[in-house]
Amino acid sequence: MKFNLRLLYLYLFSFVGLLVTIIGSIQIVDLVLKTYIFKVSAPQYYSYPVMEGEQKISKEEIDTRNRQQESDDIKRQMSNSLAMILVGTPVYLYHWKTIKKEK
Repeated sequence: MKFNLRLLYLYLFSFVGLLVTIIGSIQIVDLVLKTYIFKVSAPQYYSYPVMEGEQKISKEEIDTRNRQQESDDIKRQMSNSLAMILVGTPVYLYHWKTIKKEK
């Protein structure tokens, strides 16, 4: 088989698209397992030292902020994973179909 730079490009980008799609899928599965199956507790995010002249923050408010931070983290990871899938899948499919057409 003759070395073809275009074919190498197509295989490389097909591989990269597939890899990005797989990583995004793994992240979503990981998020679902942590959130719904294993119920991993989130670390405590906020601990506020009380400065002179400042109002002390209640435990309930700290818990509310921690829950909000955990929710924001889940949304951030989900959007990142979906973006990887939505970008990686078309890149993979386009380049793979082009390879198949050329053969």
